[in-house]
Amino acid sequence: MNTRDTQPAGSAIVHDEKAKLDFSSDMSYSDYLHLDTLLGSQHPLSPEHNEMLFIVQHQTSELWMKLMLHELKAAMQSLSADRLQPCFKMLARVSKIMEQLVHAWDVLATMTPPEYSALRPYLAQSSGFQSYQYRQIEFSLGNKNAAMLKPHSHRPELLAQVRHAYEAPSLYDQALKALHRQGLAVPDNYLHRDWTQPYIVSAEVEQAWLTVYRDPDQYWDMYQLGEKLTDLEDAFRLWRFRHVTTVERIIGFKRGTGGTSGVSYLRKMLDIVLFPELWRLRTDL
Repeated sequence: MNTRDTQPAGSAIVHDEKAKLDFSSDMSYSDYLHLDTLLGSQHPLSPEHNEMLFIVQHQTSELWMKLMLHELKAAMQSLSADRLQPCFKMLARVSKIMEQLVHAWDVLATMTPPEYSALRPYLAQSSGFQSYQYRQIEFSLGNKNAAMLKPHSHRPELLAQVRHAYEAPSLYDQALKALHRQGLAVPDNYLHRDWTQPYIVSAEVEQAWLTVYRDPDQYWDMYQLGEKLTDLEDAFRLWRFRHVTTVERIIGFKRGTGGTSGVSYLRKMLDIVLFPELWRLRTDL
């Protein structure tokens, strides 16, 4: 029998003379990722076993949202500079991040109503809708609501970040500007407007997108842009739906910890359409 067949798993690393095992004077994996800080950031307030799931679920979601914002900001900068290929790659990555967030609800859904009820009093008024990263994502995707600035007013540095996303053109606004630069007819009042105001559906904008979709060979880049945006909103809709069903499964129709109506509020969010003309045009193709 070959002695290699009986070696325990991982022993090959020990016998690899080039493998570095002493990190007393060099940066290690843990050092690079600041794992002591990261893994020391879970501080349950209750005696409940399930609170660790609740904390890790939301902290990892915030990490994914940090990456999503990183990609979204870069994608919008690339789009405004007509660097479309990098923009497409970044938007595709944002959609994949959103898929990760969708699947994360599967883990939280293992928490039963009695388990959540036991830890809920320890959450006080904290709620996911207060996430300043999530609010920046919503604003960057065009769902502007001035009332959502208020939860961050007690932290001026965070309020400044959220307000910047609120006052800036959204991803879709930048897409319409790109359409215009490609010679497509986009109304001037959609190219220069108050970016804080809710987007209003435009028949002229839909016609511009229809021109693209009816001749994708001529307008290939804009066609690709339209589909990347559709992919993103599709993934975002799935995240919102999974959010609603998970919350209803765990708390039913109780009010949210932050004072919202809970499931009723989340169901209203399902009706929000971020890139409306891209969905409407499909009926007319």
